[in-house]
Amino acid sequence: MLTTKNLTKHFPGARAPAVDNLTLNVAPSELFALLGPNGAGKTTTINCFLGFVTPDSGRAIVAGLNVAQHPLESKRRLAYIPEQVNLYGHFSGVENLAYFSELAGHRHDRTALRSLLAQAGLQAEAHELRVATYSKGMRQKVGIAIALAKKAQALLLDEPTSGLDPSASHEFSQLLRKLRERGVAILMATHDLFRAKEDATHVGIMRHGKLAHILTAAELRHTDLEKLYLETMAA
Repeated sequence: MLTTKNLTKHFPGARAPAVDNLTLNVAPSELFALLGPNGAGKTTTINCFLGFVTPDSGRAIVAGLNVAQHPLESKRRLAYIPEQVNLYGHFSGVENLAYFSELAGHRHDRTALRSLLAQAGLQAEAHELRVATYSKGMRQKVGIAIALAKKAQALLLDEPTSGLDPSASHEFSQLLRKLRERGVAILMATHDLFRAKEDATHVGIMRHGKLAHILTAAELRHTDLEKLYLETMAA
């Protein structure tokens, strides 16, 4: 569902590529967690999938579509939740969901919109409140509802648990599991080693734009992820 093949991106003035010959694959119902320090290439990889960044060579592929050749068609299959979900603060949760759903070509009545917000875990009393009053966790739930509304086949996440308290972080993980049960492929850039080990079907450790390690969930059960991560960064 999400694939890179020899993806390479070099920004002017940088000594080394931000992403260097990267190949990875995320199948339906998988959650691939990308770990690595700032500057490792995690966000650049996500931006290549979104079409925000054009690779110098290689390909970013969404549901069989080369993003560079099919930017609009590939975006229709994606949902994106950044560290800070950008919504219209003067709109309610329902109004934001209606607006972004229609942008993606999906129109829902108010009952359906409220149902989608409920599925995403947003409490009913918050549906009609202005988003300016929402916490980060509540904004993320609207982001999940948007992914549900547009029937996204893949979800891209950039530091989604940063700044969340343990309860909200756990609740967000439960929502991701529900999306995986629906067959959604998830690529998540994160610094949260605990959540990566708990939630991911695969973990990749990035360093200098390359994948230094890829571990499956089975391998993670027998791996000291923090030790491996620190050893990789020190190498």
